[in-house]
Amino acid sequence: MYITIDTSAIIAVIGNENTKERIIELTKGVSLYAPMPVHWEIGNVFSAMFKRHKATIEQAKLALAIYREIPIKFIDVPLEQSLEMSHSLNIYSYDAYLIQCAQQTSTSLLTLDRGLREAAKKTGIHIIEI
Repeated sequence: MYITIDTSAIIAVIGNENTKERIIELTKGVSLYAPMPVHWEIGNVFSAMFKRHKATIEQAKLALAIYREIPIKFIDVPLEQSLEMSHSLNIYSYDAYLIQCAQQTSTSLLTLDRGLREAAKKTGIHIIEI
């Protein structure tokens, strides 16, 4: 079985948040997909944490070591279709990339992001609830 996973769920796991165990339970024995921008979005999350003094570079490096252990197959999604989706659903392109990835791979979406969940439901994507 495959699922599409978003940045919020990955950060919850590598950042040791309270939903970590549930996410691990839901993804045990499952193959993970994510659009390629998720990889770079992980870095963006940590840079935002640095600016707010919520994480140190040492904490980020430890989290990235855990991240590297997560087997994720990164999917190239069509930019034009994603932008069309972004426009039609009035969502950020990063959210559109995730929806596009789930559509392209015919997978459910695992996310902690309420806005993304609602947008994905509008497109018929099955959401894995946490």
